[in-house]
Amino acid sequence: SVKHSSHEGVVLMCMAEALLRIPDTATVDRLIQDKIGSADWTHHVPHSASLFVNASNWALMLTGRLIHLENHDITLAGAARNLLSRASDPLIRQAMRAAMRLLGTQFIMGRNIEEAQQRAHADETQGWRHSYDMLGEAALGQADAQRYRSAYLTAITALGTQAHATTHPIPLAPGISIKLSALHPRYEALQRPRVMAELLPVVRELALAAKTQGIVLTLDAEESDRLELSLDIFEALAFEPLLTGWDGLGLAVQAYQKRAPAVLDWLAELARCSHRRLMVRLVKGAYWDSEIKLAQERGLTDYPVHTRKAATDLAWLACAAKLLDDPTAFYPQFATHNALSVAHVLMLAQQRELPASAFEFQCLHGMGRALYEQLIAHHPVRIYAPVGSHADLLAYLVRRLLENGA
Repeated sequence: SVKHSSHEGVVLMCMAEALLRIPDTATVDRLIQDKIGSADWTHHVPHSASLFVNASNWALMLTGRLIHLENHDITLAGAARNLLSRASDPLIRQAMRAAMRLLGTQFIMGRNIEEAQQRAHADETQGWRHSYDMLGEAALGQADAQRYRSAYLTAITALGTQAHATTHPIPLAPGISIKLSALHPRYEALQRPRVMAELLPVVRELALAAKTQGIVLTLDAEESDRLELSLDIFEALAFEPLLTGWDGLGLAVQAYQKRAPAVLDWLAELARCSHRRLMVRLVKGAYWDSEIKLAQERGLTDYPVHTRKAATDLAWLACAAKLLDDPTAFYPQFATHNALSVAHVLMLAQQRELPASAFEFQCLHGMGRALYEQLIAHHPVRIYAPVGSHADLLAYLVRRLLENGA
């Protein structure tokens, strides 16, 4: 079924992510011819609801019209092969890129923070909250790091204007998610002294700006090699005197990491010692493939993450129970698109007689909407809203689809 996983769907994901990594048009043409020319699209039209498949078919048909295909007896698959064999025709490249840009309207909240806020306004009047993510991968140099720092500061200022206008308490305020790897080109365990000397002041600056603006700031989770380093930075922020009295400091915890329960125990102790309530976004994890591959390359005897989805799901539920067991230390943020996981959290909260205001759910923009529309009237829901250009979308989108293909 194309709706979940298929050869054509995988081809499109790979091509979408690869197109913007290819420097010359000749190679792009060869990629399209190789990956798309042999795919069987005919039986997917017009039955498939898959955005990927429909977007690609739209592009191929648009290209067909542009070059005036007059033989209506030619099948779509045959026409695709004929068109794609003309590697010198730039219309195919443009049409495929136009199709991929359609994905941006589905999965990106806006090209910049102002556009994203405008688009989010209608949902916010219905009670939806938002946490904005300035899309981009790890910084490759200081210029990249400075650019991401400026983007985060600009977004924090814009969100602060919104927060001051609505005078929401912290749990209801808009938020921003930051990636530590985007703020330093050598954010890695072996560079800990340099990271603490150079990256920590930048993160402290962003946290102070978020406190001043009255919004939430969450450190996003990344690869397991960086977990302890991220906890060192988070601990320094928790004990920062200038951040006293601000409960908008948050951390994402990945349930697929085998250390997740121990991380929550550590965070609970940190909350008590620092006299603050921590926001914790509980996710399942989006780097599974690279974690497995890296462990295999290193010849390790075990993996840092669970190797079966059922184990990850169970770990997420166990971590959810730990968060709900300590409402003084935690404001839990349950990030899932799984209806069973949502129901389990609601059951756990009911057993503990916790009010709806004691926690929130989170979903990705463009995904899981139908599920949470059933809950928004009774339970807080925050949308994780990516902000950036089409080029920034692709790595994020492929990671999310590998995590949850359905």
